[in-house]
Amino acid sequence: MKRFLSAAAFFAGLVVLWEVLVRLHLWSPVLVPSPLTVGQYLLGAIEDGTLLDASAVTLKRLLFGYLFGIVLGLPLGLLTARFKVCQDTLGLLALGLQTLPSVCWVPLALIWFGQSESAMFFVVVMGTLWSVVIATDNGVRSIPPIYARAARTMGSKGLHTWVKVMLPAALPFIVSGMKQGWAFAWRSLMAAEIYVTILTGFGLGHLLHYGRELNAMEQVIGVMLVIVVIGLLADKVMFSPWERFLHRRWGTQGK
Repeated sequence: MKRFLSAAAFFAGLVVLWEVLVRLHLWSPVLVPSPLTVGQYLLGAIEDGTLLDASAVTLKRLLFGYLFGIVLGLPLGLLTARFKVCQDTLGLLALGLQTLPSVCWVPLALIWFGQSESAMFFVVVMGTLWSVVIATDNGVRSIPPIYARAARTMGSKGLHTWVKVMLPAALPFIVSGMKQGWAFAWRSLMAAEIYVTILTGFGLGHLLHYGRELNAMEQVIGVMLVIVVIGLLADKVMFSPWERFLHRRWGTQGK
């Protein structure tokens, strides 16, 4: 509670300082609108449903592509950790493609899939997949060999060892990779929505793009704030509980 109050006081102070600087004409209200103007835009966008509809469209695209990237990335990461040939090929490919900026996938998606939801889906999957593959690979390789030997001694073998022993032991690394993949998926989707215009739904990236086209900086900053809030909520709801559980499970939780 104290942390929440401290954070709220800090951000409230920033907002007040921001408003004062704009009122004193130390910042241009056209380039950097006042918090009041941004708040008015957000309130209006919520009332007419624009912001809620755009958030729903973006989150639907993000979740579908993100979950598919995890489902595809986990077995690929296990294969990379298990077989030398996969490590030398798939592992090297994943390491190289992870460093590729997310926006680089957009032209390829447009050429392959056109202005469609499939292009959005492809970009989000590419933003998620390689982080999960690398995290799974690193997690499995970090497990002490005694775990696998102990499991085999007790009768475990083959797929059972990987699913019941290796994968759970690698979960702290995998969750970290999933968290990183979520961040990359967000960036990928925003880049796709800014450059790909489709009629099946307008997301937050489209609102950013239209705000730039109309020189409506209150819209741009307002949508950016919404993206930040959604990211913080996703971290608190999706990842923080998992991380706390794993820290307790493995005895690494600080006092």
